[in-house]
Amino acid sequence: MSDPHPARPIEREDKRGFLQKLAEFIHPGPDSTDELIETLAEAEDNHIINNESRLMLEGVIRMADMSAGDVMVAAPRMDMLDIDAPFDALMHQVIETAHSRFPVYEGERENTIGILLAKDLLKLQRAPELNIRALLRPAVFVPESKGLNDLLRQFRDNRNHLAIVIDEFGRTAGLITIEDVLEQIVGEIEDEFDIADDEGDIFGLPDRTFRVSGDTAPERVSEAFGVNLETAREDAEAPSFDTIGGLIAHEMGHVPKRGEVFVFAGLQFVVLHTRAGAVRWFKVSPVAALAPMTSA
Repeated sequence: MSDPHPARPIEREDKRGFLQKLAEFIHPGPDSTDELIETLAEAEDNHIINNESRLMLEGVIRMADMSAGDVMVAAPRMDMLDIDAPFDALMHQVIETAHSRFPVYEGERENTIGILLAKDLLKLQRAPELNIRALLRPAVFVPESKGLNDLLRQFRDNRNHLAIVIDEFGRTAGLITIEDVLEQIVGEIEDEFDIADDEGDIFGLPDRTFRVSGDTAPERVSEAFGVNLETAREDAEAPSFDTIGGLIAHEMGHVPKRGEVFVFAGLQFVVLHTRAGAVRWFKVSPVAALAPMTSA
């Protein structure tokens, strides 16, 4: 008697992992980094990996050849706290710069004595008798030549999120954070101070200044501050710009750097944050509001 339910052919499960599939696809293998990146693009075209995976893998590949000196914030643009500054001054700087960690120096900026977490300032506010020195975390120092792969491993193992970068002469060259390293792989990481495009591009700060996105249209800035940016331009034949970041960069005559100050059309623009050569955020205030008050 024949079997009324003949056995169906068994479908073998593909147990190959992602990396194995990728390795088999690129066999016999590229001869250079550029060829490997081109191969990843082919893998995406063949639906072996998706676009996000390709971008992350490319980031990992490129990061292998990068060092701390390539992505650090240069020393002149570091936001640092003076150990001898009054509490109110420290709190104002923390609110203004909106970082979560700060190198702390004593005497001169070269003399970094520790790292202060912004949230620890709340302990001083509730208990003024505390010594700020007791709240400092040890500072981590790395050479400019430190590879990003090794630095990421060090950040992970030591649970540090910030390191001071030292040049070959032992001087402070800049600082680097774990976010700076990760952004080489996953792209820009938005934090709690970043504002989505649909949530507004101009908003007030506690010190009565304003935070303005570099992507804001110049016309919107003119309207918000009651100025005319176009008539303030000296070159009548100058090109028009769709963003305030592009306009200010053109008027400055160079790519703006973090911390730079530029006065234009009765407004003071302070560069708060840049990314890939473009200004992400300005701190803006009317020049008249900054002038010291004189007694009658």
